[in-house]
Parts: sequence; structure tokens; C-alpha cells
Amino acid sequence: MSETHDPRQQPGAGCPIRGVLDRIGDQWSLLTLDALENEKKHFNELLREIGDISKQMLSKTLKHLEQDGFVRRTVYPQVPPRVEYELTELGRSFLIPMKALVGWAEQNHAAISIARLRHENA
Repeated sequence: MSETHDPRQQPGAGCPIRGVLDRIGDQWSLLTLDALENEKKHFNELLREIGDISKQMLSKTLKHLEQDGFVRRTVYPQVPPRVEYELTELGRSFLIPMKALVGWAEQNHAAISIARLRHENA
């Protein structure tokens, strides 16, 4: 099955909230965006910084973030080719709500963990 380029067939096309959250709601997208916050990076730099992500998953994540306009990929014509990734203006604008969400998660992590334990033991 090939990927479609018809915007009406993209994930969450009928619902803007679901369409965006489907792409950026996973841990790898958030970690990748966070890693690109301050500077351009090469693939291997991202791989090292994020840590436990596989090469395949990072490649897929970067492709999706580029497709959605969060990340810009620049290929420099040299041998071997040099590729850099950086946030676009859209990607930078997402850092504000992303950091608010991450901050909220950090503040409420303990309460959520306790609630989960209570639910499991009920």
C-alpha cells in the first residue's frame, strides 16, 4: 500500500485536533522536536541525544515531522552527503504549547501514578 498525498486521506483529515495529535502525540516526535530546539543537528547527533530510539524510528519520525512542516531537512551536495535537520517557524511555534504540556505532565506525574495504582488495586 503506497502513501497517499491527497490531504483528505491523511490521518485525522476530518478532525484538525486528531490530525495534529496523531502525528505529534507520540514520545519520539516530542523528543525530536525538543532536541532540535536550539540548533540544527545531523541524524547521528539526534540519535545520540534522544538515546533509546532506533535508526528506523528516528528516520520515520523525521519524515513525518518534515511532511507536516515542523522540521526542515537540508541536504548538502558533498561526498559523503551531509544532511541537517532544523525546526521550521511552525515547529518553533509548537515548542510553546509543547513545553506547557511537558511541564504539566512533570507536575502531575506523581498524582497520575498514584491514581493508576489505585485503579489497578481496586
